[in-house]
Amino acid sequence: MTDSEDHKIRVEVAYAHTQEAEIIALDVNIGTTVMEAVELSNIKSKHPSIDFSVNKIGIFGRLCPGDKILNDGDRVEIYRPLLADPKKARRRRASSQRT
Repeated sequence: MTDSEDHKIRVEVAYAHTQEAEIIALDVNIGTTVMEAVELSNIKSKHPSIDFSVNKIGIFGRLCPGDKILNDGDRVEIYRPLLADPKKARRRRASSQRT
């Protein structure tokens, strides 16, 4: 293992779009932030609809800021906006089951 490999960690950047999920594995420098990993993954060129004023980001299902430093094995997730309010959808399902 070389010195440059000693300063790398393995992370993933994931984006689930309507048809499938894309997961990009990266070796990044220790100290890389969430947004730096997103940029290094080049995922926005494949999915230009990603807009961080709309899409939230997180690590393993927990929202986090873009300047959070990544740890080895982290998976950065880019979330799509919800299409339906989960509370309203639950109420609709419950009322349809009653009848």
